[in-house]
Amino acid sequence: MDENLIALLRQVDTPTVCNAIEVAQGKRGFDRFTRGTILSANPELPAICGRARTARLRAIAPSSEPPETVRTRRMDYYRYMAEALAPAVTVIEDLDWPDCIGAFWGEVNTTVHKGLGIGGVLTNGVMRDLGDLAPQFQVLAGSIGPSHGFVHVVDFDQPVSVFGLNVRPGDFVHADRHGAVVVPEDVLPVLGDAIAKMQASEALILDPARAPDFDFEAFEQAWTAFEKARV
Repeated sequence: MDENLIALLRQVDTPTVCNAIEVAQGKRGFDRFTRGTILSANPELPAICGRARTARLRAIAPSSEPPETVRTRRMDYYRYMAEALAPAVTVIEDLDWPDCIGAFWGEVNTTVHKGLGIGGVLTNGVMRDLGDLAPQFQVLAGSIGPSHGFVHVVDFDQPVSVFGLNVRPGDFVHADRHGAVVVPEDVLPVLGDAIAKMQASEALILDPARAPDFDFEAFEQAWTAFEKARV
């Protein structure tokens, strides 16, 4: 990945990326984004972005598989995460949704995943240990709870669905406290330029609106210019 693009994407929020995708495509209607409200472990952290490493889990009941099978899959899961090329984002679907009870994401797993090179996580499942999560590791989750229940990995490196967003292994994900988007592959090479274009068009209305002499006449002129420039 272009290091300059990655640096830029870590500085802008996900709504900016969502709008920029429409600029790049030259139309509205892009719909590969999450629905509903997502909880952020630390809303002040910058956006996370990277190729998706996916998995699915359950926690309401113990696995019906032999313990050795569960242990082997667990180690295979961590190996899969460790082999990710940076930047990478873990995307985990909790199959107990909407009745998720088991927190996979707490002090231990955030520290382990950060150590393995993962940049953050998006999940519809549960998080806990909010005061002890790995520093600078973003968790975007569906709920907060105290217990890990019977949490266990069901499978990994498969398509998942989180908050209405379908994510395939290797999809490029951008996420922050607003939610997440999957950036289309054909947009990635032009995304930086699209962000710059979108920010320039927004400045046509934002700069006049912030001026001390802003009034309706100034707004009308600025909005006309803004409408001509935006998608």
